[in-house]
Amino acid sequence: MSRAPLDVDPQALIAFLDAAPTPWHAVRQVANRLAHAGFLELDLRQQWTLESGEGYFVTRQDGSLIAWRQPQDVDAWTIFGAHTDSPNLRVRPQPVIKRHGYFQIGVEVYGGALLAPWFDRDLSLAGRVALTNQGGVLSELVDFERPIGIIPSLAIHLDRDANSHRTINAQDHLPVLIARADADAELDFKALLASELDRSIDEIAAFELCFYPTDFGQIIGLHEEFIASARLDNLLSCWVTTEALVRTAHTPDGTMLVLNDHEEVGSQSAIGADSPFLESVLRRVTPADAFERVRASSLLVSVDNGHAVHPNFAAKHDEGHRPLLNEGPVVKINANHRYATTALSQGIVEQAAQRADVPLQYFSSRADVGCGSTLGPITASRLGIETVDLGMATLAMHSARELCGVKDPELMLRLLHALATREMYS
Repeated sequence: MSRAPLDVDPQALIAFLDAAPTPWHAVRQVANRLAHAGFLELDLRQQWTLESGEGYFVTRQDGSLIAWRQPQDVDAWTIFGAHTDSPNLRVRPQPVIKRHGYFQIGVEVYGGALLAPWFDRDLSLAGRVALTNQGGVLSELVDFERPIGIIPSLAIHLDRDANSHRTINAQDHLPVLIARADADAELDFKALLASELDRSIDEIAAFELCFYPTDFGQIIGLHEEFIASARLDNLLSCWVTTEALVRTAHTPDGTMLVLNDHEEVGSQSAIGADSPFLESVLRRVTPADAFERVRASSLLVSVDNGHAVHPNFAAKHDEGHRPLLNEGPVVKINANHRYATTALSQGIVEQAAQRADVPLQYFSSRADVGCGSTLGPITASRLGIETVDLGMATLAMHSARELCGVKDPELMLRLLHALATREMYS
């Protein structure tokens, strides 16, 4: 049965990707979207008064967000989960390097980044800065927006084996070139931030900053079939799950969105999936005498990117589990529970997909290749909630520029809509 589209605009997705170079900017973009849709921001430090039918959201440390629609009677929650962080190059606390006539910025590798694609790209800088004032410490986001640096490759003439044996040393080869440096020149990095923020140097206490490629997201391909962008893993899922929550305004059931930072580095932080953040919010929005019953009836839908089969490296996939771009959501399954999908949660998703007329694909990694993991198993182990791991097929995952299908966001949105409403989409 053919279903009416949900009017997904790929350009709206691309605009979100371009405006979210860091997890903190991603959370701000999501918060703006929720506020525009009528959701009210709450303060975790205050008492809450919740009204059925209203939408609410909270943030923590600028990088994680939870949003929900408060049902009249809390019987179960359908929770959509994704993560706000992506592999990148993080600026060191004392970053300025002056050597051989240049100023460079020292970096650490955040997460499991593919390093080669970071070379020879125009790079900008964004993140959050801790500012001191008489009231204490507050944070402010910064985005240079313009290209300020680059990591030049070594010329082939100086390394004839570059195409066969070159390895990348993260300490030695990744400092970002930003300027020439005369013999007597100095560069005060905090002064640079102060100027960008129009603040005094004395106000700059600390910072968390990421380099990012300035290339905009694009719809590409001979038939405009693909989206190429940085940070598809996992801002693609952040955007789709946010839209799913915003568009379930009339469901009587409890629908919640959780976007966690730090998934790419293990989730063990005050705001990661292994933190008490989600559980504490669930307890505040669920009657105390019903919490255990509601938890046992709830479903967590972990949405992260899935490994599409690469036509040049098809042997890296198990023969029966080779997802393609634009062929629908990917159900991710792993015998060792690196993905949290069970037979029960898989069955729930398959029923919803049938109702929404959405095709499904399946990914199970080769027995001799590790599959990575998601926030699904971590959240499931903390909360004991039935969980399924889904994704949208992606190529070049963890690269500085990734690739997904232009149709898959809408297909995933239709599936999430069916899971949230538990009724046929029309």
